Amino acid sequence: MNIYFISLGCDKNLVDSENMLGILHESGYRITNQEEDADIIIVNTCCFIHDAKQESINTIIEMAEYKKSGSLKALIVTGCLAERYKDEILREIPEVDALLGTSSFTEIHKVIEEIIDGKHPTRFEDLDVLPKSSSKRILTSGTFSTYLKIAEGCDKHCTYCIIPQVRGNYRSVPMEDLLQEAKYLAEQGVKELILVAQETTIYGKDLYGENTLPRLLHELASIEGIEWIRILYCYPEEITDELIEAMISEPKVCRYLDIPIQHASDRILKLMGRKTSKADLIHIINTLREKLPDIVLRTTLITGFPTETEEEHQELMEFVKDMKFERLGVFTYSKEDNTPAAKLKPQITAKVKKQRQKEIMKLQQGIVFTHTSQLKNQIFDVLIEGRLTDEENVYIGRTYMDAPQVDGFFFVSSERELISGDIVKAVVTGANGYDLVGKLSEGGK
Repeated sequence: MNIYFISLGCDKNLVDSENMLGILHESGYRITNQEEDADIIIVNTCCFIHDAKQESINTIIEMAEYKKSGSLKALIVTGCLAERYKDEILREIPEVDALLGTSSFTEIHKVIEEIIDGKHPTRFEDLDVLPKSSSKRILTSGTFSTYLKIAEGCDKHCTYCIIPQVRGNYRSVPMEDLLQEAKYLAEQGVKELILVAQETTIYGKDLYGENTLPRLLHELASIEGIEWIRILYCYPEEITDELIEAMISEPKVCRYLDIPIQHASDRILKLMGRKTSKADLIHIINTLREKLPDIVLRTTLITGFPTETEEEHQELMEFVKDMKFERLGVFTYSKEDNTPAAKLKPQITAKVKKQRQKEIMKLQQGIVFTHTSQLKNQIFDVLIEGRLTDEENVYIGRTYMDAPQVDGFFFVSSERELISGDIVKAVVTGANGYDLVGKLSEGGK
């Protein structure tokens, strides 16, 4: 039986998808890359913001069309949209044969068996359950760089966010399970581990009574074959001296942190339910840059949050100008049902939200271009990801400064053939927008 799998949304959702693919493979199902050849289509959905929700709905409806031709036997919907809107999906899209919530994806093979028996199953486990599978993940994001999900759920309850409602409270994955998975990934050729969770910085507090991310970093760094360890989704208030010291003492840990701050106005931060003030953020950022001079900081912001004034938008602009984040993304506020922020008034118009987003991104573009121009003649380790097909002897890769999917690239010229997954030394000769351009340095490796 052929299965076509679609994974939408974030990298954490992708890990769930890869675990499901592993379960299906071990259960004897074949995975196809062509939806028209599929007996069963599985859509792992996202509903974090309006655009993601709409993409998930559109994808389900598009895949449901294959049932009309008679070739598709079953359509299964999993993930956040299924968890949040199960009744609506069953009512509005009758082509859907089964639903699995976010804590139930390990039941995917059993659900397919029930569908074959003519049933229309649903699976929605308690959101406090931590899903666990004994099957090996099937990597879809390349064999040399992949994500390690270290926890599920979130306890923060920011006023704009529905994650606790669809993913439950924070549950750390036991360290022994993570180390076992990391060793397996290293055996598959993975060079870069990217640690992800709704929040990585409080890893282990629920299991061990304290934040144990620093200890996890030390343990992961000891695994042979792992060369880079990158940390995403670090809440600023949980960045401790111990975490900074672990980054200093472990060469494998990239001098890169993703710190979603969302805003810089104290009033807006409080309305968002955030735990930091503007002064806190400045202190944390300055401390990181003082102790790790070569650190690259990525952040995300929300613009157009309800009641945000033009003065508060300008305050955020000044903060971005002063802090000079090397990497930054901006979301326009998305009004989500059953969140406290949705009830705030006045809501900002879509036009104003979009304009404020454009203004921040234009400012950030200048900051990034200034930063990249200052890197000329510097030598960096570059993880090679492939070769450009339209240019001879030019390879595409990333430095420690760039996470996959969200940051830039380093285009490396080399007369010597380079292999994907190699980490080579290259010198920067220039920049092309957000990307670096360079050549293999003498010696190369």
